Amino acid sequence: MSANISKTASLETVHETGSPANEKNNEDVGNDTSIDRKTPMGENLDDFPDGGLRAWSIVLGASNLVLPLFISLADSNTLQTSLSAFATFGFVNSWGVFQSYYEQTLLKDSSPSDIAWIGSVQYALIFFPGLVTGRMFDIGIFKIPFAVASVILVATSILTGQCTEYWQFLLCQGIALGLACGTLFGPSMGILGHWFKKKRGLALGINACGSSLGGTIIPIATRRLLVEVGFPWTMRILGFIMLFVLAFPNLLLARRLPPKRISGGMFHFAAFKSAPYSVYCISSLIAFLGLYTVLTYIDISASAAGIDEDFSFYLVSIANAASGFGRLSSGIACDKIGGINFMAPMTLVAAVLTYAWPFAKTKAGFVVVAIIYGFASGVYVSCFLMPIYEMSDVHDIGRRTGMIMTIGAVGALLGPPISGAINANTGGYTAVGYYAGSMIVVASALMVLTRQLYLKKIWGKF
Repeated sequence: MSANISKTASLETVHETGSPANEKNNEDVGNDTSIDRKTPMGENLDDFPDGGLRAWSIVLGASNLVLPLFISLADSNTLQTSLSAFATFGFVNSWGVFQSYYEQTLLKDSSPSDIAWIGSVQYALIFFPGLVTGRMFDIGIFKIPFAVASVILVATSILTGQCTEYWQFLLCQGIALGLACGTLFGPSMGILGHWFKKKRGLALGINACGSSLGGTIIPIATRRLLVEVGFPWTMRILGFIMLFVLAFPNLLLARRLPPKRISGGMFHFAAFKSAPYSVYCISSLIAFLGLYTVLTYIDISASAAGIDEDFSFYLVSIANAASGFGRLSSGIACDKIGGINFMAPMTLVAAVLTYAWPFAKTKAGFVVVAIIYGFASGVYVSCFLMPIYEMSDVHDIGRRTGMIMTIGAVGALLGPPISGAINANTGGYTAVGYYAGSMIVVASALMVLTRQLYLKKIWGKF
């Protein structure tokens, strides 16, 4: 349905669970109950498609997965957000191969911690713009920012190939590319909340597979191209790949519901009156302080352990490939048993592998860590927004997801450089593993606390 539908619709009242986050609907969305709940085409706004050609094509556009396009011919409206995930999260998740290359060549005079700031800025900025883009999405502003960000992402990918100094890489590949990715990623998540409810987890899982595919293909392509054509042409080719990939979501992504102007401003502090929402936001910040450490340093740590560089660079791709299975399986599992019920234990598995990672000394050891860690961390990354959908009204999804993404961005910004500084001060990765693993354990505990505060009982689907 077109994003410029002028006819407004009332917001949902209280969710099925009757959660504290939605007890006071008047605070967040007003209490106008006289508005027709039918769209101009006769749809009931409470009837989520949860499938069909249009809905699954949305997932394709957001994830940038080409394979699901064929699935979508049978039943298709998740499949559009998957394409932008390939170009955004997939690109950002490939940072490990750049970290290793820069340490050994272009920026070898810079410390690992300084270089890690480039990647951590990317990680942070893929979440941080969600505060603005989420609010804009709720009020109906989507297509133009999405198109502009697509152009910037392609341009900065190409311009990175011309960088020679640290500040140039930080500005171009860190800040500009990160902001472009964040502007694309946030609204893609909000769109899924418009089209899916019962199959929301599956939609998020398929969407996240786009980032897994990107994180698998881009590091391998980058490494091969660096050898064959050099760094400048490698970045130009990646830019052209992004141009092709982003054409699809720009054509396919669309809102389902009419825009709604709701009270509270861009950052709605009243949302934090809900204890479950507040605790869950804190858990996301702490999780990202540790979650990207292994993905950032597994390549260079393997090289430091004596693993052949021609093999070690594949570890980032192996971890991202394994995360694809975690993301897809998590989508199915979260729909059946609840997001936190599946995420919390799997995130704890990621913590255990983070503790184990520094003790890997052989190819087999690093591969095992990459596979299990990739699978477990993929569960969290693909579904960490799912509880927010449950705790939010459908018309406030963009703002609520934007707020938690901005909070999580702080952790993503600080985590890898803190790990790099610990490595520099200790001369190894053992203390890094202890730090990052402990952060993830605390985040898992806070997820369980969120579930208890929300459900107010020992067990339930959430």
